Amino acid sequence: MADWIGGNCPVPSETHAKLARQRQANLTKPAGSLGHLERLAIDLAALQGTDRPRALRAPIIIFAGDHGVAARGVSAYPSDVTVQMLYNFASGGAAISVLARELGVPLLVVDAGTLSEQPVPGVLTDKPRRGTRDFGEEAALTPPEVVQALGCGRRALRQVIAEGADLVILGEMGIGNTTSAAAIACALTGRRPELVVGNGTGLDDAGRERKVIVIKQALAFHGIEGSGSKVEDVFSAVGGLEIAALTGAIVASAQNRVPVLIDGFIVSVAALAAVRINPSCRPWLIFSHRSAERGHQLMLEEMDARPILDLGLRLGEGSGAALALPVLRLACALHNGMATFDEAAVSGRIP
Repeated sequence: MADWIGGNCPVPSETHAKLARQRQANLTKPAGSLGHLERLAIDLAALQGTDRPRALRAPIIIFAGDHGVAARGVSAYPSDVTVQMLYNFASGGAAISVLARELGVPLLVVDAGTLSEQPVPGVLTDKPRRGTRDFGEEAALTPPEVVQALGCGRRALRQVIAEGADLVILGEMGIGNTTSAAAIACALTGRRPELVVGNGTGLDDAGRERKVIVIKQALAFHGIEGSGSKVEDVFSAVGGLEIAALTGAIVASAQNRVPVLIDGFIVSVAALAAVRINPSCRPWLIFSHRSAERGHQLMLEEMDARPILDLGLRLGEGSGAALALPVLRLACALHNGMATFDEAAVSGRIP
């Protein structure tokens, strides 16, 4: 495992959290009436070390990778789609491309391990190999490949925060990556595949059952059925290059004092891996939504996470996190812009 990934993440500022709580208590509204919006503003204030939290600068990073296990019929789409989507991201036609434009935030797409033989214009290439091996018959990745993939996430993160970031949004793309993510989730939590595996890109019931069997057999083959396996061993056995890159980006972001807006199932699995590797990164994670993918709720429970939205999404690409960004921005605007009872000359609560 990379030496840097275990480095301690900063502790959120309790001083600024206290100041933010005091301000919320003095704004011209009944106490607690803005619900979860108040908690979001307080948490951001603590993470950013300020009494005026912000969510304006929120660059998006999408990590893409291919999976050898896709050859086993675990996806409704062929592996060619991953590289085709790279071109779609770069040309501005993908959902996350539209959302990034509408939100006015930069989008960085990283080929962390697709099957593309040549660099895609407009896409950053940083990969140790073209796709993972089929984890149904051999280890998906070697330990050095895992280390390089973690480093890919760190390098991309540093690139996007160089010009300043209030928080970052992370997403993914990769045919077969819900299978890898579900296998990782099972290995890290000890949950049975039947409880974790969903329909991914739109598999029918027979396809989902095939996916369950593939994961069951792989967990047994690699000896990682329980919850005691190390993250690096799990990534080597059944991991994805883009999932490892996400994990590296999450830890690096927390180490650099930048909160991470976590997307759906796959990014949440990467977040769980990050927390297992480096528990000090957990306070820096803000969970954007609860997806329709079967295992996502289980991942949220593992991290005691309360998502902002629940819209039945299962697209990936960081789309759920991008949709939650306006809520964060409005939470900050209310916190910063509302008048206090004294400023507005409005009578407060009777003691």
